[in-house]
Amino acid sequence: MGNRPEELRALLDSVARQEGERVEVVVVGNGAPLPDLPEHIRTVELPENVGIPAGRNVGIEAFGPGGCEVDILLFLDDDGLLPRADTAELCREAFARDERLGIISFRIADPETGVTQRRHVPRLRASDPMRSSRVTTFLGGANAVRTAVFAEVGELPEDFFYAHEETDLAWRALDAGWEIDYRADMVLHHPTTAPSRHAVYHRMVARNRVWLARRNLPALLVPVYLGVWLLLTVARRPSGQALRAWLGGFREGWTSPCGPRRPMRWRTVWRLTRLGRPPVI
Repeated sequence: MGNRPEELRALLDSVARQEGERVEVVVVGNGAPLPDLPEHIRTVELPENVGIPAGRNVGIEAFGPGGCEVDILLFLDDDGLLPRADTAELCREAFARDERLGIISFRIADPETGVTQRRHVPRLRASDPMRSSRVTTFLGGANAVRTAVFAEVGELPEDFFYAHEETDLAWRALDAGWEIDYRADMVLHHPTTAPSRHAVYHRMVARNRVWLARRNLPALLVPVYLGVWLLLTVARRPSGQALRAWLGGFREGWTSPCGPRRPMRWRTVWRLTRLGRPPVI
């Protein structure tokens, strides 16, 4: 969004240091002008902020329809950087070794402390962020996706704007038979932050969770999934203002269009359960 030029340059420098073939880069200005960048970097300036998933979809399309000019796409937040020079090579090796691997979620670590926040480990058993595993979702600003996934299941849901767009894509990918890995050895340095710093956080988290369920879950699981999250939200004792925003978003999720409904198969529900995260939480 144009407000972190120094961090963006540090990220681009870390990408340029990657071993092996050069990583082609596109930078999307999401409603903001871009600074001067090296000539080999592709740039797209959007006239308005279209949101995180739509902005990333623009980045995908910059590499041809569905990103078809490349086999793998990395999505990296502009205030992060790759501390290791072998991350791109590790991605290439992982995708080459497993033809059904569709998405890799990197480990996010604070550059000062090395700590990985629990919310950045995309599984319920998150106490050991150094353990790699198969997972059921991924981190939006620190990942790699095989472009064949987009070709088969579609791109990120643009109407979400912010929150849960990764899980929507992940569930569609898993239902199509792809695998998702969390790799502790693929690291993105990113300052420790709280997601609630965004003014729209509580409303969009609630609205998009309802959309996520309505779009992807079998009808029997929709009230279970949303009932569990309603209880969890109340149990966490948010402030009155935050709870009102959350409930407003929850209501909006039921009363506004959620996009096409493609409920996952029951065997996918069982697969998610075996991976440690049944789609009711």
